[in-house]
Amino acid sequence: MESKKVLEIAIDAGQLLLISGGEAYRVEETIEKICGSYGLKCECLTIATGILVSIIDKDDEKVTSLKRIKQRSVDLHKIELINSFSRELQENPLEYEQAKAKLKQIENAPIFSFKVRLFCAAMSSFVYTLFFNGTIYDAIVSAFIGLGIYIILDKISKLGFFQFFQFFFSGFIIGGISIIVEALLPFVNKNNVIAGAIMILTPGVAITNGIKDTLYGDFISGIAKLGEAILIISAIGAGIGTALSLGLGVRL
Repeated sequence: MESKKVLEIAIDAGQLLLISGGEAYRVEETIEKICGSYGLKCECLTIATGILVSIIDKDDEKVTSLKRIKQRSVDLHKIELINSFSRELQENPLEYEQAKAKLKQIENAPIFSFKVRLFCAAMSSFVYTLFFNGTIYDAIVSAFIGLGIYIILDKISKLGFFQFFQFFFSGFIIGGISIIVEALLPFVNKNNVIAGAIMILTPGVAITNGIKDTLYGDFISGIAKLGEAILIISAIGAGIGTALSLGLGVRL
């Protein structure tokens, strides 16, 4: 197979991994495995927002490609499919059309329905509230807030607002509703409600991947992901803090 076609397959697979929340070292290893499956050597550099791959073909000529990544999410199922795809190529290298069709199939792999994700968001808030010593009443309120925040965040993200604004607004809504509910229902503790509701916003994967990339020596990618996580946490905290400050001012 031509080196350009191998490069296209490898960088498409790497792009899917990075978009789905894969670590930088995993992306680089996968691209190297795919190129090695076709008997080619490559050099790969992956950061949080892009992939640079250079292949050395059999005539010692270099073919280089750059892929810019603008959107990232968390999809562990697609990460597993790409890992299986790279292992499959090592055992049985596919033709170009077959490999591209397989990648297209992985890209369009079904995800959980919106209703299922809403249920998971509500249950996450419910369980974490109990975990943080909240009462069953706190957990129920937190579950409804978590469900509403997931819907709001999904709608806001489609409008193309800055990430900081998305999480600031979500944090503000969590803080504001918690204050209102506590005022109406004295047996509900707003602190426990907030602690459970914010868990669906916490960037746990970004923090984990940032630490793993740093430990693997990918400092640029690791620091970028940790910086993104800190930005998200700061936005959530600022939103909740603003709501609590306004609520305290109204009471006074």
